[in-house]
Amino acid sequence: MPADAPQNNSSRSPDRPAGPPPWRVEGAPPGHGSDSPKKPRPAWMRFGWMLVVLLALNWIISSFLLAPPARTAVSYTFFTTQVTANNVSEITSTGDTIEGTFRKKTSYTPSGETKAEDVDRFKTQRPSFADDRLFAALQGNNVPVNANPPDAPAPIWQQLLVGFGPTILLVGLLVWVSRRMAAGLGGGGGLGGFGRSRAKLYQPESGPRTTFADVAGIEEVEQEVTEIVDFLREPEKYRKLGAQIPHGVLLSGPPGTGKTLLARAVAGEAQVPFFSISASEFIEMIVGVGASRVRDLFDTAKKVAPSIIFIDELDAIGRARGGAQSLGGNDEREQTLNQILTEMDGFTGAEGVVVLAATNRAEILDAALLRPGRFDRRVTVSPPDLVGRRKILEVHTRGVPVAPGVRLQDLASATPGMVGADLKNLVNEAALLAARRGHTQVETPDFTDALEKIMLGTVRGIMLTPDEKERTAFHESGHALLGMLTPGADPVRKISIIPRGQALGVTFQSPATDRYGYSAKYLRGRIIGALGGRAAEEVVFGDMTTGAESDLDQVSNIARQMVGRWGMSEAIGPVTVLPPPGQESPLGLDGVAPATKELIDAEVRKIVDSCYAEALELLGSHRPQLNQLAHRLLESETLDEDDAYAAAGIDRETAPGAVARGETPGHNPAPGLPVAPVAGQSTPS
Repeated sequence: MPADAPQNNSSRSPDRPAGPPPWRVEGAPPGHGSDSPKKPRPAWMRFGWMLVVLLALNWIISSFLLAPPARTAVSYTFFTTQVTANNVSEITSTGDTIEGTFRKKTSYTPSGETKAEDVDRFKTQRPSFADDRLFAALQGNNVPVNANPPDAPAPIWQQLLVGFGPTILLVGLLVWVSRRMAAGLGGGGGLGGFGRSRAKLYQPESGPRTTFADVAGIEEVEQEVTEIVDFLREPEKYRKLGAQIPHGVLLSGPPGTGKTLLARAVAGEAQVPFFSISASEFIEMIVGVGASRVRDLFDTAKKVAPSIIFIDELDAIGRARGGAQSLGGNDEREQTLNQILTEMDGFTGAEGVVVLAATNRAEILDAALLRPGRFDRRVTVSPPDLVGRRKILEVHTRGVPVAPGVRLQDLASATPGMVGADLKNLVNEAALLAARRGHTQVETPDFTDALEKIMLGTVRGIMLTPDEKERTAFHESGHALLGMLTPGADPVRKISIIPRGQALGVTFQSPATDRYGYSAKYLRGRIIGALGGRAAEEVVFGDMTTGAESDLDQVSNIARQMVGRWGMSEAIGPVTVLPPPGQESPLGLDGVAPATKELIDAEVRKIVDSCYAEALELLGSHRPQLNQLAHRLLESETLDEDDAYAAAGIDRETAPGAVARGETPGHNPAPGLPVAPVAGQSTPS
């Protein structure tokens, strides 16, 4: 074998450089490799050295602070002069050295200098040949002669207090802060617990719990979450079959439909700890606190698993990342969202912890949040139908003494589009009215008046001039008459020229049954009815006022959505070129070409012009009926359904219908009708 041949080819590759590998081997024992770091000093040793240095510095500084001020050396002649002038307060004599204090500061110029200085503490040397009867002079001026050292050190307790007290106080404060931080870090957050979760915990034994008996009108949604309740009660039944409970359930729908109530009912039925928090409570100005609170919340929930975490208004932190609002930055909201994604489906599972979340804007949530493994199940909570509204009214009237003549079925029919929160408010308003009127039970007029107050607004105490009152009567009669003459529309329920809210008059219509779709003919009829007030003013008075402001807003919105969102224009075609209401780009970057926008405006104008021409023609050909209805409205100020049709001379059973007022299809994410179908002559803004 040659002398220069390698001696250990099996232990090192020929092309691998000598020395330790540049990577770290996972699982290697401590000290593996020649470049293993030295063992650091214990923390208590570093803390001890720091304490010694601080105590030494404190003692040195305090010694300077406790040292008495220096004394000024004066001549013996100057001293005797001050004794004669009775300006010496006291002296101490040690041998020939005399130290003392003047009664008041005295100007003294040392020999060989020209600058004088004020002296109160002095020392001097008595010459050995002096024979000036000094003691007698001191006694004559009542100057005490002390035997104690004039500049004796401070008492030992004072030296210890000043010499070590500040350092001990500072160290104690540091220890207290460090313990608070350690407690916060142990609970999932730092800064003295600032990063701890603010979720509210509802224990099963903490009192009456919400159950499915308290939730009505959304039975199909209850079935979606029943599996979660069953799994939390009997998990082994599902585990034997290899089934896994959904990690998360997302409840989406309009406000007030009962998403939060349903989440609490799930916790109440499952009899497990329920953590409730709003998504906005995670976010703070300090970066990292939101992620810390998320960790703390999930750690706490895992300790008491099985448990439920409910995050309300998830869109506050779950908005899609990388959008225009983040501007490419890793802000606090995105850090919080990333931590939620990791906790729900990361390397460490959250077994036994079910996450319920509620949002009104599920379409803007991040895609990673909605994938299977995180929010496995998405449930849409829609406004209740007629049967659901009746059941909701039955739930909210349990503790309300309702009069025997009240028909909840009729009340449910008169409230299309209302959600659970609206119906609860209706019952409460009716109870308040009954209490003010001195009733022992809530009667039917209390419910109807409360419904009018919610839908039409509170009555305003203003007096209209005769001209304004007449114009308002014709304005509202135009709305109502066109509603009665337009085929396929909803019945007129009430007309009033009593000012309510921001309107000088209102016309209230509601459908006989729930609607879930709108035809182009129906929408054009709504536009015609909305333009009835302005058309009536032009037909009767030959001019127009600002009272049709809200009507024109509604007309423009319906026509624009017909053209840009629902494909009801031949020029645009069956395409969507406008975003849904509320989702417009703040910078106008919607991707629509300027030429398309001009075409949309032209089509909208075409629809509105043709509908307005039809409204003028209908009112012109039915002018006597318009006059009858307006004059009857001037006399009574308010007409209900029967009186309105009778005043117009139209048979309600054979009438073509009335356009539902106040609806704006597309504004409500649910397929049902929105609340409060109202129209009227508005007050100028």
